[in-house]
Amino acid sequence: MHYTELGLSNTNEMLGLALARKYAVPGYNFNNLEQLQAIIHACAATQSPVILQASAGARRYMGTTLLTHMARGATEYAKELGMTAPIALHLDHGANFEICKECIDAGFSSVMIDGSHLSFDENAALAKQVVDYAHIYDVSVEAELGALAGIEDDKIGTVTHYTNPADVVRFVEMTGIDSLAISIGTSHGAYKMAHATDTLRFDILAEIAALLPDFPLVLHGASSVPEDLVNDINKFGGKVVGARGIPTDQLIHAREMNICKINVDSDARLAFTAGVRQTLFEHPDDFDPRTYLSAARDKMIELYKDKNINVMGSGTI
Repeated sequence: MHYTELGLSNTNEMLGLALARKYAVPGYNFNNLEQLQAIIHACAATQSPVILQASAGARRYMGTTLLTHMARGATEYAKELGMTAPIALHLDHGANFEICKECIDAGFSSVMIDGSHLSFDENAALAKQVVDYAHIYDVSVEAELGALAGIEDDKIGTVTHYTNPADVVRFVEMTGIDSLAISIGTSHGAYKMAHATDTLRFDILAEIAALLPDFPLVLHGASSVPEDLVNDINKFGGKVVGARGIPTDQLIHAREMNICKINVDSDARLAFTAGVRQTLFEHPDDFDPRTYLSAARDKMIELYKDKNINVMGSGTI
């Protein structure tokens, strides 16, 4: 199945426009119906382009077949809501060529091949293999140089390895990739910067942007971990201690420096959990999933709207 049959777009044009206009396209991970509904509702309300992202954990949880047909439903739902901005379906952190091929064949319009744990030459060779197959079907390919610490789904990193600017031009030329994820101090999960005064390595970003001035750069592990959501979770029976994200002002600065795709996952998980916990705490007799899942969806809608307008700069209102 080709992604155009699902009403999807690849990421090339949307990232190109974002790069030219200094905003970022949101890469939102989703794991269930309510999260997908929230993403589309918020992006329709703000007329923001969006990249729907599926991790290895999400694909196991939903199944690739159901996931791709949910994406078809999402594009139809977007039309009903009057959304005209493009939607992509993206494989997040593809572990090998076979997984990327499977997703391309299933209707994904974009894939990420993650060879960041390999040597430079091995990473480049793997990315080139995926590019050679993906570009036959006009599917976009993202790869990664450098490595992020943190834990999110199957992505586990104990040490951050910053991207070496000296490698980026050669890597892009060797592979033919369409976008490059770089490591400048973000990390996966809800426990990011060790201290509130920590900052992203904008010096590294500046070097890379100077070397690749017209090339889309991607920031993974970029959730802000809103304090109000953490407080709500803990207030209603949770125990999320010491969570810290990337400050919004730093994300805005990054997208003004050629970061034109910003990935968000943990923030939505926090919003979802806060909505469920509060509803069940306040209504302990309620056992209808539609009640507490609707509350979770509403929390996520407001989160995504705020991200599009105030962080990504991709929303029109």
